[in-house]
Amino acid sequence: MVAGYVAVLLANIRHFFTDDTESQYTSLWVGLGRALREGNFPVMVPEQWMSGNNTMDDAGLFNPPQLLIDLIAPSVDNVALYATVVKLIFSIIAALGVYRICLVYGGRPSWSAAAGIALPMSGFFLFFDEASWMTALTGTAWMVHAWAASVRYMRGPVAPAEPGGGSWRNHVGPRGRRIEYGGPIPVFVYLYLTISTQYIFPAVEAILMLLAVAVGELVYQRKWQPVVRLTVVAGCAGLAGLLTFLPSMLSAKVTWRGTSQINNDQFLTVPWSESLNASLPSSLPAFSSWWGYVQPLPVTYVAWFLIPALAFIDWRRARESWRELSAVAIFAIMMLMWTAGPGSIGPLRWPARVLPMLAIGLLVLVCVLVGRYGTVADPKRRGTAAGVLILLLWVRSFSADPHDAVLHVIAALALAGLVAGAVWLGRTRGTAAACVLAIVAMFPIAYFQVSAAQPTPMAWNLPAQRSEAKAAFPDFAGTTIQLGDRGLLQPQDKSVEGAYGSLVFGNYARGVELDYVNGYTPSGHFYFGEMLCMRWDGSVCPDAYRRMFAPEPTTGRPLVDLMKLDRVVLQRALFPEAPNQPVPEGWKWVDYPGHERYIAVLERVAGPISTTNGRVADADDVTATSISETDTTSRVRVSSAEGGRVVFSRLGWPGYRVTLNGKSIPITTVAKSFVAVQVPAGTQNAELVLTWRPPGWKIGIATAVAGVLGIGILQWLYVRSRRRAEPEQTDDPVTGEPDRELADVVS
Repeated sequence: MVAGYVAVLLANIRHFFTDDTESQYTSLWVGLGRALREGNFPVMVPEQWMSGNNTMDDAGLFNPPQLLIDLIAPSVDNVALYATVVKLIFSIIAALGVYRICLVYGGRPSWSAAAGIALPMSGFFLFFDEASWMTALTGTAWMVHAWAASVRYMRGPVAPAEPGGGSWRNHVGPRGRRIEYGGPIPVFVYLYLTISTQYIFPAVEAILMLLAVAVGELVYQRKWQPVVRLTVVAGCAGLAGLLTFLPSMLSAKVTWRGTSQINNDQFLTVPWSESLNASLPSSLPAFSSWWGYVQPLPVTYVAWFLIPALAFIDWRRARESWRELSAVAIFAIMMLMWTAGPGSIGPLRWPARVLPMLAIGLLVLVCVLVGRYGTVADPKRRGTAAGVLILLLWVRSFSADPHDAVLHVIAALALAGLVAGAVWLGRTRGTAAACVLAIVAMFPIAYFQVSAAQPTPMAWNLPAQRSEAKAAFPDFAGTTIQLGDRGLLQPQDKSVEGAYGSLVFGNYARGVELDYVNGYTPSGHFYFGEMLCMRWDGSVCPDAYRRMFAPEPTTGRPLVDLMKLDRVVLQRALFPEAPNQPVPEGWKWVDYPGHERYIAVLERVAGPISTTNGRVADADDVTATSISETDTTSRVRVSSAEGGRVVFSRLGWPGYRVTLNGKSIPITTVAKSFVAVQVPAGTQNAELVLTWRPPGWKIGIATAVAGVLGIGILQWLYVRSRRRAEPEQTDDPVTGEPDRELADVVS
């Protein structure tokens, strides 16, 4: 995997720092890490408004490895380097997971290794999950280990059918104790890590994987007890991970993702025929995406050997394993059907995202079969079959992308040469040599594919060095909102010497350690977004400037006051005439030398207000004085003779509760966005406490405790059953003496 990463980085040094990684994840890690170092668990950051509810998005707040990544992040200046190292680690974890899956299904270690390396080098995984969607990478890395652990738990370690293949033997330790390489705890841990990445796709994929494994093992073992055991363990993991998704589930009604509809809009849905592109490195599939119909990235490519290897499997012998491998086939079929649509199932959109799952299923199936039943007998007939398969690859790739016909011919000829070389090595040097070629050939292919995709259409080109970005940026104290549109940036603007020294998009503000309303949010607050016409990347529409200073009908206060903003930054490309218009009352234009080309800045005449009187934004017929403030709690001293209302500078996410002198009172919102509280008449110097907790947090903690207790009981039962099944002593079959040598090796 290190060699594979080197090959990719030679083609594009920023490949693993692009799109969502540069715009969302790395800056999110820095922000979360700073909060953790200060002793705060950052479930909520009110000043970041739509992107401040970290229980809604991909923060992974309850995932221990992710928290470690967050803690380290503020100490690393080069976030591109940090992202690359982190992704390399998870790619190694993912490769080892696929390797383990192959082993538990009886695959040879050599072909299992080829399958493991092939997944991170496959098209969609390399160009999207590794390059951009970090949580897809981490979720898949843990999920494949959950798969291997599930099969091991259901089957138990068994002797391999032949040397070099199959599962681990039943080892015998000192005093004849048998060492088991399975159990409920690994399944539980890997499933929990998959769920707690806080990304819905790995969680759903894990459920489908468990379903496939359960059905497959029922077909193979013809016993229902292992299925029950796996179901109970999975249930415990689900209970432990429920807190990860409960807040977003219970808050969905106020978000952009609050629909449960099933639609098929054909966007990022992949026709089944594109599977015939799985082994031609030059293939550019045809389906609808952001870049039109013919894709600029080889996202349906899996591995160069995948399709040609089918010609070198003894299918008559392979039929004897159909029960044993049925789970893999079931999983691959489910993923193949999912890739073709529907386009969205509630929050699950863009079916192309499951292409890595299809790659896993196909790689495991083919590599296990070719390892156990590979043959070069009747080389003429098998060579002809391989040639026909390569021809089909060329025809399908040409059909999808006819403009690169010559390139596809060259790729097909190179593929034929690689197949011939692998067959020759297998016949003369053995299987391991052929697998070495299979692996080594992946690296120049990856280099070619990444080089051919430059300049990548996914790049934001945000600065990699945080110190340079911070030094170039204005020292904006207090709370700032930017009104701009990322789509107006020109290629020459995308540098720290250009627009990125003055403007923020995505989570960039967190990376430069400034307090901005703007942030990256896949699950934005619907009503706030509509009110301010703010999008997922922090961009706004041209009417946003007017809306910011227009009176809100209920309170009569403008949004800049209700949000307690200290500064409004206008992108000159979006508002070229704004500095020539009358200045809003109470505001003034402030010059920031060196930044005039990109921004115009409004600040309050009377100075910042974000730190004045806590987060009390408006008090109607109420005297409200802040006592104390945290990100999740506002304590206010209130008095009202005839009753009134207090409006807080907090976004109305579900989860807020309010008490008055310890007694619960109703809570409401203004403009369906700002938290508000009606103070009863006759209130005198009462303490009003507004608190926010993730919705369902008590239920989530209770289910987590239940899940941990449940897995503890299952592990106790497992150990107890293993001890009962242990033989008194295992003897050497030749001498009849205790097998001390094996015991010493194992210990």
